[in-house]
Amino acid sequence: MTLHHPERDQIRIDSVLSALGSPLRLAVIRLLDGTGEHNCSSVLRTLSVPSKSTMTHHWRVLRESGVIRQRPAGREHLLSLRREDLDARYPGLLDAVLSAMGSDDAVCA
Repeated sequence: MTLHHPERDQIRIDSVLSALGSPLRLAVIRLLDGTGEHNCSSVLRTLSVPSKSTMTHHWRVLRESGVIRQRPAGREHLLSLRREDLDARYPGLLDAVLSAMGSDDAVCA
């Protein structure tokens, strides 16, 4: 099974913003930011998601928009944030989104 990952110059801002429009997908981005690769199971446990099938859709949206990379590793996939590609394509976008997430958490707490 081949997973589609857009090339850096194919990453579109509308797809990225749409992918980042879900609180669950934003939580994945926060988890992956600066921590390297995670396997699918560790993401499920960390985010307390009840089923892998729920996340399969979200991972596909993130992957096809160019936000994450999924790499097969045995029976699982390793997930990583495509920060370098996103920072090159849309400088400051991820920092702004992650910063806003921190602010929103503080307001909601």
